[in-house]
Amino acid sequence: MNAPFPSQSPDDAAKLPLTVLIAAPRGFCAGVDRAIEIVERALQRYGAPVYVRHEIVHNKYVVENLRAKGAVFVEELDEVPADGHVVFSAHGVPKSVPAEAERRELTWLDATCPLVSKVHRQAERQIEKDRHIIFIGHEGHPEVIGTMGQVEPGQMTLVETVADVAALPFAQDVPLAYLSQTTLSVDDTAEIIAALEARYPEIAGPKAEDICYATSNRQAAVKRIAPASDLVLVIGAPNSSNSLRLVEVAERCGTEAKLIQRGDEIDPAWLDGVGTVGVTAGASAPERLVREVIERLGEWRAVEERTLVSAEEKMVFKLPRELADSE
Repeated sequence: MNAPFPSQSPDDAAKLPLTVLIAAPRGFCAGVDRAIEIVERALQRYGAPVYVRHEIVHNKYVVENLRAKGAVFVEELDEVPADGHVVFSAHGVPKSVPAEAERRELTWLDATCPLVSKVHRQAERQIEKDRHIIFIGHEGHPEVIGTMGQVEPGQMTLVETVADVAALPFAQDVPLAYLSQTTLSVDDTAEIIAALEARYPEIAGPKAEDICYATSNRQAAVKRIAPASDLVLVIGAPNSSNSLRLVEVAERCGTEAKLIQRGDEIDPAWLDGVGTVGVTAGASAPERLVREVIERLGEWRAVEERTLVSAEEKMVFKLPRELADSE
């Protein structure tokens, strides 16, 4: 996956050296791989256009590539014609969305990440046990909207900070449970959970943390490269929760961090006085963009790459049954 940077040319002799520490793991996770493949296989099976409700994943490069192949991105199902084929994004959707697709007799595929679907099932189980759910997440994020839409209004309360926990109106004897968005800061979420458990000692939690393996691994990888870097570049979209968290993690390590979507967004002035740059990518950013960023850095400096591996990822998620026979 990590091709070596080309050998130095004579022109490189005039350039200042730059060490580039590349985080591993980085970039695409199993859920993103699966979601993109669902759209591509739907296009192969049904032909263009295939409609996708919201961005399949939060990455402009990925969305534009799929659009070029015939995907049509819409905000709501009323933009999909009666005979249309529609895919739900990796972030998950409220129960009302597939119900509306069924009512309209649309052909639909669910690209929700299986780890998000797991949180949905946990929410249903907690409601069956008559517990009110405290959900840790960022208001307005598609995953939060989708998860809160698994239960009836009023059965789940969103908190974003420790201060929100202190403001909760529930008495200690109210049956409560907590769940969380899968793409949060590991450290911030641990603080919020600690506050919940301190205030509500009987609150029920999931058997394993809801923050997904890919989010945790990418944050751990940044914690490894950031202390040794003068600057960290995080490749990801401004609406990508997991990418924004990577910026925060680097900054908490005391290192300046920049969120960029493409190599052409790098300002060469950022490299003034910089000897080591850390590079990582959010879970929706393809490896091609990592190479693009490193090549861009090589236009100004003589780059020496080092990859720091903090975990190995081998997770693979199965495709929906409707597409399995096309494998």
